[in-house]
Amino acid sequence: MTRLFDTHRLGGLVLDNRLVMAPMTRARCIDTIPTAETAEYYRQRATAGLIVTEGTPISPEAQGYVYVPGIWSPAQVAGWRTVTDAVHSEDGRIFAQLWHVGRLSHASLQPDGGQPVSAGAVPAPESKIFALDDDGNVGFVDVGDPRPLSTEEVGRVVDDFARAATNAEVAGFDGVELHGANGYLFEQFLNPATNTRSDRYGGSYTDRARFLLETVDAVIDVLGSARVGIRLSPFSELFDMPAYPEAAETYLYLASELSRRNLAYIHLIDQRPAGGRLLDIDFLTAFRARFRGTIILAGGMTQKHADELFERDLIDLAAFGQPFIANPDLVARLQNGWPLTAPDPNTYYGGGAEGYLDYPRFTPARV
Repeated sequence: MTRLFDTHRLGGLVLDNRLVMAPMTRARCIDTIPTAETAEYYRQRATAGLIVTEGTPISPEAQGYVYVPGIWSPAQVAGWRTVTDAVHSEDGRIFAQLWHVGRLSHASLQPDGGQPVSAGAVPAPESKIFALDDDGNVGFVDVGDPRPLSTEEVGRVVDDFARAATNAEVAGFDGVELHGANGYLFEQFLNPATNTRSDRYGGSYTDRARFLLETVDAVIDVLGSARVGIRLSPFSELFDMPAYPEAAETYLYLASELSRRNLAYIHLIDQRPAGGRLLDIDFLTAFRARFRGTIILAGGMTQKHADELFERDLIDLAAFGQPFIANPDLVARLQNGWPLTAPDPNTYYGGGAEGYLDYPRFTPARV
């Protein structure tokens, strides 16, 4: 018996089902302002119990990908308002994912062509991002070498997140999710290989977590804890993030601290290696024991895997990414056992309506 289509209370919201549309960068906003096409894209998928938007940079400095919609200017806020209105017109629920990429950026995206910022000056030599090359052409380019944020600048970034949360509220979002996963800025502070600091934001794992927790507190001050979630990717080595011995202890500490703050949810993503999973049953069990709120899991999600974890009471919501690209009616398809359309990877990033708005809903054959 599946629980995927049961309702779920998330803070002050009641979700119609337990499917979450995971955040996915689509790079369709040429001037960083959400468009009518952006609104239609999310409206088409509003039957998800919860939508989490693509990563939304909180400032020009926070950008790591070209053509992504930001949330620092009045024009961007107005654009996002058309998106939230479209989703709410279909009785959907939508959170904005607030994003700072840290070192995973390029001079072409940085104010005045400056260096990306990070916890330290440790580069990511094997990483590429979707940006502009030296000739102004869009494509995947090597990231730039970062500079460390000063202690004072860390506080300024915390304020940038709080300001973005205020903008998200003005834009009509039901809440926000902080992007603390996938090798981006928060994770660069958590990982001792990239955090080489000697101030209060470096050293022990509790001090390396300070920036993340200070940001959570600042955003809660704006929106209240019931409207704030965070995405984490324990053990991930994405974007040149090496493994470290105290990783499990770090994330279980975060689970306890975030539970104490009554956060709406933690959105775990399993950046699993080929043929396996990083987040095994033992870790999920330990994490569940530490965090009392809603747990979402993403990463190669299937209905079968979701049902297994629901049965063990290890997660509350299941997040699907790529299946939502090609199946705007994913909820109905899974509920009725209808076949899924495979997405075209060539249209994931950039372009127009093709591979963005033109995937059809399934039409059952008439008897």
